[in-house]
Amino acid sequence: MRAEDFGTTREGEKVTRHTLARDGIRVQVIDFGAVVTAIEVPDREGRFANVVLALDTVEGYETVSPHFGAIAGRFANRIAAGRFTLDGWTYQLPINEPPNTMHGGPRGFARRLWQVASADETRLALRRLSPDGEEGFPGDLEVEVVYSLPEAGTLRIDYRATTDRPTVVNLTNHSYFNLAGEGAGDVLDHVVQIESDAYTPTDATQIPIGSIAPVAGTPLDFREPARVGARIREDHPQIVIAKGYDHTFVLRGPDGDRRPAVSCHCPASGRRLEIATTQPALQLYTGNNLDGTLVGPSGRTYRSGDGICFETQGFPDAPNHPDFPSAVLRPGASFTASTTYRFSLA
Repeated sequence: MRAEDFGTTREGEKVTRHTLARDGIRVQVIDFGAVVTAIEVPDREGRFANVVLALDTVEGYETVSPHFGAIAGRFANRIAAGRFTLDGWTYQLPINEPPNTMHGGPRGFARRLWQVASADETRLALRRLSPDGEEGFPGDLEVEVVYSLPEAGTLRIDYRATTDRPTVVNLTNHSYFNLAGEGAGDVLDHVVQIESDAYTPTDATQIPIGSIAPVAGTPLDFREPARVGARIREDHPQIVIAKGYDHTFVLRGPDGDRRPAVSCHCPASGRRLEIATTQPALQLYTGNNLDGTLVGPSGRTYRSGDGICFETQGFPDAPNHPDFPSAVLRPGASFTASTTYRFSLA
Protein backbone atom coordinates (compact mmCIF):
# COMPACT_ATOMS: atom_id res chain seq x y z
CA MET A 1 0.00 0.00 0.00
CA ARG A 2 1.27 3.40 -0.97
CA ALA A 3 -0.38 6.45 0.60
CA GLU A 4 0.38 9.97 -0.59
CA ASP A 5 -0.97 13.46 -0.10
CA PHE A 6 -3.69 14.49 -2.54
CA GLY A 7 -4.38 17.99 -1.23
CA THR A 8 -6.68 19.67 1.26
CA THR A 9 -10.41 20.37 1.23
CA ARG A 10 -11.87 23.84 1.64
CA GLU A 11 -12.55 22.91 5.28
CA GLY A 12 -8.88 22.12 5.84
CA GLU A 13 -9.18 18.33 5.79
CA LYS A 14 -6.18 16.45 4.47
CA VAL A 15 -6.98 14.08 1.61
CA THR A 16 -4.86 10.99 0.96
CA ARG A 17 -4.57 8.88 -2.18
CA HIS A 18 -4.12 5.15 -1.63
CA THR A 19 -2.71 2.77 -4.24
CA LEU A 20 -3.64 -0.93 -4.41
CA ALA A 21 -1.75 -3.25 -6.73
CA ARG A 22 -1.85 -6.83 -7.90
CA ASP A 23 -0.86 -8.69 -11.07
CA GLY A 24 -2.56 -7.04 -14.02
CA ILE A 25 -4.22 -4.17 -12.14
CA ARG A 26 -3.46 -1.04 -10.14
CA VAL A 27 -6.20 0.97 -8.42
CA GLN A 28 -6.00 4.39 -6.78
CA VAL A 29 -8.61 5.63 -4.29
CA ILE A 30 -8.81 8.90 -2.36
CA ASP A 31 -10.51 9.07 1.03
CA PHE A 32 -12.55 12.09 -0.09
CA GLY A 33 -15.79 10.67 -1.48
CA ALA A 34 -14.17 7.20 -1.44
CA VAL A 35 -13.37 8.11 -5.06
CA VAL A 36 -11.68 5.68 -7.44
CA THR A 37 -9.31 8.01 -9.30
CA ALA A 38 -7.60 5.37 -11.43
CA ILE A 39 -7.91 1.77 -12.56
CA GLU A 40 -4.86 0.86 -14.61
CA VAL A 41 -4.98 -2.33 -16.71
CA PRO A 42 -3.10 -3.47 -19.84
CA ASP A 43 -4.27 -3.43 -23.45
CA ARG A 44 -3.56 -6.17 -26.00
CA GLU A 45 -0.03 -4.77 -26.45
CA GLY A 46 0.64 -4.93 -22.71
CA ARG A 47 0.45 -1.16 -22.27
CA PHE A 48 -1.14 -0.03 -19.02
CA ALA A 49 -3.56 2.89 -18.97
CA ASN A 50 -6.13 4.37 -16.63
CA VAL A 51 -9.61 3.31 -17.82
CA VAL A 52 -11.77 5.63 -15.68
CA LEU A 53 -12.40 9.36 -16.02
CA ALA A 54 -10.86 11.46 -13.26
CA LEU A 55 -9.83 14.91 -12.06
CA ASP A 56 -6.46 16.18 -10.83
CA THR A 57 -7.44 18.05 -7.67
CA VAL A 58 -9.51 17.80 -4.52
CA GLU A 59 -11.13 21.10 -5.50
CA GLY A 60 -12.45 19.46 -8.64
CA TYR A 61 -14.01 16.61 -6.70
CA GLU A 62 -15.50 19.08 -4.21
CA THR A 63 -17.04 21.45 -6.70
CA VAL A 64 -17.51 20.23 -10.26
CA SER A 65 -17.14 16.44 -10.36
CA PRO A 66 -20.20 14.63 -11.77
CA HIS A 67 -19.54 11.84 -9.24
CA PHE A 68 -16.43 10.59 -11.09
CA GLY A 69 -15.51 7.33 -9.29
CA ALA A 70 -17.36 8.30 -6.10
CA ILE A 71 -19.62 6.39 -3.75
CA ALA A 72 -23.12 7.74 -4.36
CA GLY A 73 -25.34 7.75 -1.26
CA ARG A 74 -27.11 7.80 1.12
CA PHE A 75 -29.46 7.09 -1.74
CA ALA A 76 -27.90 6.70 -5.19
CA ASN A 77 -29.94 7.78 -8.22
CA ARG A 78 -33.13 9.86 -7.99
CA ILE A 79 -35.88 10.43 -5.42
CA ALA A 80 -38.96 12.17 -6.84
CA ALA A 81 -39.40 15.72 -5.55
CA GLY A 82 -36.85 14.85 -2.86
CA ARG A 83 -39.63 13.41 -0.72
CA PHE A 84 -40.55 10.03 0.73
CA THR A 85 -42.68 8.66 3.56
CA LEU A 86 -41.46 5.99 5.96
CA ASP A 87 -43.48 4.57 8.85
CA GLY A 88 -45.90 7.50 8.63
CA TRP A 89 -43.20 10.18 8.66
CA THR A 90 -42.54 12.29 5.56
CA TYR A 91 -38.97 13.40 4.88
CA GLN A 92 -37.98 16.28 2.60
CA LEU A 93 -34.51 16.18 1.08
CA PRO A 94 -32.68 19.04 -0.64
CA ILE A 95 -33.38 19.32 -4.37
CA ASN A 96 -30.16 19.19 -6.36
CA GLU A 97 -31.44 18.03 -9.76
CA PRO A 98 -34.71 19.97 -10.04
CA PRO A 99 -37.33 18.84 -9.36
CA ASN A 100 -35.68 15.81 -7.73
CA THR A 101 -32.94 14.75 -5.34
CA MET A 102 -30.00 13.03 -7.03
CA HIS A 103 -27.36 10.77 -5.45
CA GLY A 104 -28.24 11.70 -1.87
CA GLY A 105 -28.21 15.49 -2.17
CA PRO A 106 -25.76 18.31 -2.93
CA ARG A 107 -22.91 16.72 -0.95
CA GLY A 108 -24.19 13.20 -0.36
CA PHE A 109 -21.37 10.74 0.31
CA ALA A 110 -19.34 11.88 -2.71
CA ARG A 111 -18.24 15.22 -1.23
CA ARG A 112 -17.31 14.17 2.28
CA LEU A 113 -14.16 12.80 3.87
CA TRP A 114 -14.12 9.10 4.77
CA GLN A 115 -11.93 7.48 7.43
CA VAL A 116 -9.48 4.68 6.72
CA ALA A 117 -10.42 1.64 8.78
CA SER A 118 -7.68 -0.65 7.44
CA ALA A 119 -5.31 -0.84 4.50
CA ASP A 120 -2.74 -3.11 2.90
CA GLU A 121 -1.35 -3.72 -0.59
CA THR A 122 -4.56 -5.23 -1.98
CA ARG A 123 -7.33 -3.96 0.33
CA LEU A 124 -8.63 -0.61 1.56
CA ALA A 125 -11.56 -0.24 3.97
CA LEU A 126 -13.18 3.19 4.31
CA ARG A 127 -15.86 4.17 6.82
CA ARG A 128 -18.01 7.13 7.71
CA LEU A 129 -20.88 7.98 10.00
CA SER A 130 -23.70 9.75 8.20
CA PRO A 131 -25.47 11.49 11.09
CA ASP A 132 -29.21 11.67 11.60
CA GLY A 133 -30.61 14.46 9.43
CA GLU A 134 -27.68 14.62 7.01
CA GLU A 135 -29.16 15.74 3.68
CA GLY A 136 -32.57 15.19 5.29
CA PHE A 137 -32.27 11.43 5.82
CA PRO A 138 -33.28 9.89 9.16
CA GLY A 139 -31.00 7.89 11.44
CA ASP A 140 -27.30 7.62 12.17
CA LEU A 141 -25.98 5.44 9.34
CA GLU A 142 -22.66 3.63 9.77
CA VAL A 143 -21.22 2.86 6.33
CA GLU A 144 -18.21 0.80 5.27
CA VAL A 145 -16.91 0.40 1.73
CA VAL A 146 -14.09 -2.04 1.04
CA TYR A 147 -12.02 -1.93 -2.14
CA SER A 148 -9.98 -5.09 -2.72
CA LEU A 149 -8.04 -6.89 -5.43
CA PRO A 150 -8.90 -10.55 -4.75
CA GLU A 151 -7.15 -11.91 -7.84
CA ALA A 152 -5.23 -10.78 -10.88
CA GLY A 153 -7.09 -8.20 -12.93
CA THR A 154 -10.06 -7.97 -10.57
CA LEU A 155 -11.43 -5.15 -8.42
CA ARG A 156 -14.09 -5.96 -5.81
CA ILE A 157 -16.23 -3.44 -3.92
CA ASP A 158 -18.12 -4.53 -0.80
CA TYR A 159 -20.68 -2.34 0.95
CA ARG A 160 -22.13 -2.58 4.45
CA ALA A 161 -24.38 -0.20 6.38
CA THR A 162 -26.28 -0.23 9.69
CA THR A 163 -28.65 2.28 11.24
CA ASP A 164 -30.15 3.24 14.60
CA ARG A 165 -33.46 4.40 13.04
CA PRO A 166 -35.49 3.25 10.03
CA THR A 167 -34.02 4.85 6.92
CA VAL A 168 -33.47 4.22 3.22
CA VAL A 169 -30.19 3.17 1.62
CA ASN A 170 -28.96 2.73 -1.93
CA LEU A 171 -25.19 2.68 -2.55
CA THR A 172 -23.15 2.42 -5.72
CA ASN A 173 -19.79 3.30 -7.22
CA HIS A 174 -20.09 5.88 -9.99
CA SER A 175 -17.00 5.25 -12.11
CA TYR A 176 -17.07 6.41 -15.73
CA PHE A 177 -15.24 3.79 -17.81
CA ASN A 178 -13.41 4.24 -21.08
CA LEU A 179 -11.62 1.02 -21.95
CA ALA A 180 -9.60 2.79 -24.63
CA GLY A 181 -8.08 4.88 -21.85
CA GLU A 182 -8.94 8.07 -19.98
CA GLY A 183 -9.20 10.96 -22.42
CA ALA A 184 -9.23 8.69 -25.47
CA GLY A 185 -12.50 10.07 -26.84
CA ASP A 186 -15.98 8.60 -26.92
CA VAL A 187 -17.08 5.08 -26.01
CA LEU A 188 -19.61 4.69 -28.83
CA ASP A 189 -17.65 1.78 -30.34
CA HIS A 190 -17.54 -0.13 -27.05
CA VAL A 191 -19.60 -3.31 -27.29
CA VAL A 192 -21.94 -3.95 -24.34
CA GLN A 193 -24.09 -6.87 -23.24
CA ILE A 194 -26.44 -6.53 -20.24
CA GLU A 195 -27.99 -9.50 -18.43
CA SER A 196 -31.44 -7.97 -18.36
CA ASP A 197 -34.78 -8.46 -20.08
CA ALA A 198 -36.50 -5.40 -18.64
CA TYR A 199 -36.00 -1.80 -17.53
CA THR A 200 -37.84 0.91 -15.58
CA PRO A 201 -39.35 3.53 -17.93
CA THR A 202 -39.23 7.09 -16.63
CA ASP A 203 -41.18 10.31 -16.91
CA ALA A 204 -39.74 13.51 -18.35
CA THR A 205 -37.78 14.17 -15.14
CA GLN A 206 -36.25 10.66 -15.27
CA ILE A 207 -38.30 9.35 -12.34
CA PRO A 208 -39.61 5.78 -12.80
CA ILE A 209 -43.31 5.71 -13.65
CA GLY A 210 -43.59 2.49 -11.62
CA SER A 211 -43.78 -0.12 -14.36
CA ILE A 212 -41.28 -2.70 -15.53
CA ALA A 213 -41.08 -2.84 -19.33
CA PRO A 214 -39.39 -5.31 -21.69
CA VAL A 215 -36.28 -4.15 -23.51
CA ALA A 216 -37.27 -6.14 -26.60
CA GLY A 217 -37.94 -3.93 -29.57
CA THR A 218 -36.32 -0.85 -27.98
CA PRO A 219 -32.88 0.78 -28.19
CA LEU A 220 -32.36 -0.52 -24.62
CA ASP A 221 -32.06 -4.13 -25.78
CA PHE A 222 -28.52 -5.22 -24.89
CA ARG A 223 -29.38 -8.90 -24.40
CA GLU A 224 -26.96 -9.58 -27.24
CA PRO A 225 -23.70 -7.66 -27.63
CA ALA A 226 -24.25 -4.28 -29.30
CA ARG A 227 -22.25 -1.14 -29.97
CA VAL A 228 -23.05 1.63 -27.51
CA GLY A 229 -23.50 4.06 -30.39
CA ALA A 230 -25.61 1.81 -32.60
CA ARG A 231 -28.98 3.09 -31.29
CA ILE A 232 -28.05 5.97 -29.02
CA ARG A 233 -29.53 8.57 -31.38
CA GLU A 234 -32.77 6.78 -32.18
CA ASP A 235 -36.02 8.70 -31.90
CA HIS A 236 -37.30 6.67 -28.94
CA PRO A 237 -38.99 8.62 -26.11
CA GLN A 238 -36.73 7.17 -23.42
CA ILE A 239 -33.55 7.95 -25.36
CA VAL A 240 -34.79 11.47 -26.09
CA ILE A 241 -35.58 12.15 -22.40
CA ALA A 242 -32.14 11.04 -21.23
CA LYS A 243 -30.20 12.42 -24.23
CA GLY A 244 -28.67 8.98 -24.55
CA TYR A 245 -28.59 6.12 -22.07
CA ASP A 246 -29.43 6.85 -18.44
CA HIS A 247 -31.65 3.91 -17.57
CA THR A 248 -32.15 1.28 -14.90
CA PHE A 249 -32.00 -2.33 -16.06
CA VAL A 250 -33.56 -5.10 -13.96
CA LEU A 251 -30.95 -7.82 -13.60
CA ARG A 252 -31.79 -11.47 -14.01
CA GLY A 253 -31.57 -13.80 -11.03
CA PRO A 254 -32.49 -13.71 -7.33
CA ASP A 255 -31.67 -10.55 -5.39
CA GLY A 256 -28.66 -11.03 -3.14
CA ASP A 257 -27.01 -13.69 -5.32
CA ARG A 258 -23.84 -12.73 -7.13
CA ARG A 259 -24.52 -13.07 -10.84
CA PRO A 260 -23.30 -11.60 -14.12
CA ALA A 261 -24.58 -8.08 -14.79
CA VAL A 262 -22.77 -6.66 -17.81
CA SER A 263 -19.82 -7.14 -20.10
CA CYS A 264 -18.08 -4.43 -22.10
CA HIS A 265 -15.42 -4.80 -24.78
CA CYS A 266 -13.30 -2.13 -26.45
CA PRO A 267 -12.25 -3.36 -29.93
CA ALA A 268 -9.58 -0.67 -30.24
CA SER A 269 -7.63 -1.66 -27.10
CA GLY A 270 -8.74 -5.26 -26.67
CA ARG A 271 -9.70 -4.58 -23.05
CA ARG A 272 -12.76 -6.36 -21.69
CA LEU A 273 -14.68 -5.67 -18.48
CA GLU A 274 -17.08 -8.14 -16.87
CA ILE A 275 -19.16 -7.04 -13.89
CA ALA A 276 -20.96 -9.33 -11.45
CA THR A 277 -23.06 -8.12 -8.52
CA THR A 278 -25.48 -8.98 -5.74
CA GLN A 279 -27.47 -5.81 -6.48
CA PRO A 280 -30.90 -6.03 -8.20
CA ALA A 281 -30.33 -3.39 -10.88
CA LEU A 282 -27.82 -1.68 -13.12
CA GLN A 283 -27.88 1.97 -14.19
CA LEU A 284 -26.37 2.42 -17.64
CA TYR A 285 -25.24 6.01 -18.17
CA THR A 286 -23.28 7.31 -21.14
CA GLY A 287 -22.02 10.58 -19.64
CA ASN A 288 -24.69 12.57 -21.47
CA ASN A 289 -24.14 15.71 -19.38
CA LEU A 290 -20.41 15.99 -20.02
CA ASP A 291 -20.05 19.19 -22.01
CA GLY A 292 -16.34 19.82 -22.50
CA THR A 293 -15.87 21.99 -19.42
CA LEU A 294 -14.01 19.32 -17.41
CA VAL A 295 -10.41 18.39 -18.14
CA GLY A 296 -8.95 15.03 -17.13
CA PRO A 297 -5.40 14.06 -16.11
CA SER A 298 -4.68 13.43 -19.80
CA GLY A 299 -5.17 17.15 -20.45
CA ARG A 300 -8.14 16.37 -22.68
CA THR A 301 -11.69 17.62 -22.16
CA TYR A 302 -14.59 15.30 -21.46
CA ARG A 303 -17.61 15.48 -23.73
CA SER A 304 -20.91 13.60 -23.94
CA GLY A 305 -20.27 9.92 -24.50
CA ASP A 306 -16.63 9.97 -23.37
CA GLY A 307 -17.35 7.59 -20.48
CA ILE A 308 -19.84 4.86 -19.63
CA CYS A 309 -21.15 4.09 -16.15
CA PHE A 310 -22.33 0.68 -14.97
CA GLU A 311 -23.87 1.57 -11.60
CA THR A 312 -24.91 -1.60 -9.76
CA GLN A 313 -27.59 -0.51 -7.31
CA GLY A 314 -31.17 -0.71 -6.07
CA PHE A 315 -34.09 0.74 -7.99
CA PRO A 316 -34.31 4.55 -8.28
CA ASP A 317 -37.08 6.24 -6.28
CA ALA A 318 -37.73 2.91 -4.54
CA PRO A 319 -39.07 4.56 -1.34
CA ASN A 320 -41.99 5.87 -3.41
CA HIS A 321 -42.74 2.61 -5.23
CA PRO A 322 -43.96 -0.22 -2.95
CA ASP A 323 -43.69 -2.74 -5.81
CA PHE A 324 -39.96 -2.10 -6.25
CA PRO A 325 -37.38 -3.99 -4.16
CA SER A 326 -37.34 -2.26 -0.78
CA ALA A 327 -34.59 0.22 0.06
CA VAL A 328 -35.63 0.40 3.73
CA LEU A 329 -33.01 -0.41 6.36
CA ARG A 330 -34.05 -0.91 9.98
CA PRO A 331 -32.13 -1.14 13.26
CA GLY A 332 -30.70 -4.58 13.85
CA ALA A 333 -30.42 -5.30 10.12
CA SER A 334 -27.53 -4.68 7.73
CA PHE A 335 -27.42 -3.45 4.18
CA THR A 336 -24.83 -5.50 2.30
CA ALA A 337 -23.88 -5.60 -1.36
CA SER A 338 -20.91 -6.67 -3.45
CA THR A 339 -19.74 -6.01 -7.01
CA THR A 340 -16.72 -7.34 -8.88
CA TYR A 341 -15.03 -5.83 -11.94
CA ARG A 342 -12.91 -8.33 -13.87
CA PHE A 343 -10.60 -7.00 -16.57
CA SER A 344 -9.22 -9.20 -19.33
CA LEU A 345 -8.39 -9.13 -23.04
CA ALA A 346 -10.63 -10.18 -25.89
